[in-house]
Amino acid sequence: MDKYSVNQLAKLARVSVRTLHHYDEIGLLKPGSRSESKYRYYGEEELLRLQQILFYRELDFPLAKIMEILDDPSFDTENALRLHKKELLMRRERMTELVNTIDKTITHLKNRKMKAEDMYKGFSKEQAEAYEKEAKERWGAEIVEESKERVMKMGKDGLEKVKQEGEDISKELSQLMHLKASDKKVQDLIHRHYLFINKFYTVTREIYSGLGDLYVNDERFKKNYEKYKTGLAEFLRDGMKIYCERL
Repeated sequence: MDKYSVNQLAKLARVSVRTLHHYDEIGLLKPGSRSESKYRYYGEEELLRLQQILFYRELDFPLAKIMEILDDPSFDTENALRLHKKELLMRRERMTELVNTIDKTITHLKNRKMKAEDMYKGFSKEQAEAYEKEAKERWGAEIVEESKERVMKMGKDGLEKVKQEGEDISKELSQLMHLKASDKKVQDLIHRHYLFINKFYTVTREIYSGLGDLYVNDERFKKNYEKYKTGLAEFLRDGMKIYCERL
């Protein structure tokens, strides 16, 4: 291996010249040789020692302790490298966990910025509050809170994506109304609808069956499905009833 001057080694190891001078002064890293002009030169042995110094510094060892370790007659470079690798891998795992925690926290903070009204886009704040109150009376506060928590975790973009999925299911169902509600194609879509509702809260057979009745008996919900095709609310309800029998 070639010999390196102070400037060359500083550039190679990404440390300052001043640092190398300091290591020389305290006896931690002496140059392998000096020229007649007193210039310092470092060879392979010094490069390997500097590598060890930098590893130990990365692991927060003080310089005095590093010198004690490296000057110990029993010091083994290869064994030290294995120990460094083990410690650095453990640190990498901890750093990965910390980065994941940061990402989750950022996502949580972003989602918290979503207002409750965003759950009922298209309705006024008063209407949103009325729907929430009605839902608590009909299904219970626990389900409503579960739904709000899940929606907040989705974030605005996630909620829009889920809503689009609901619209796609309704459109596809409206194109199958020439079939019986028990037809496999219809029931496959009903299953997608069931999974879609479960993204908002845990749906039992009783709840899902009750929803089917709600879609027909409540003009607000019925109107929402009728915009795709007249009779879709009833068709969906019938399909949901058959689906519930098989749950």
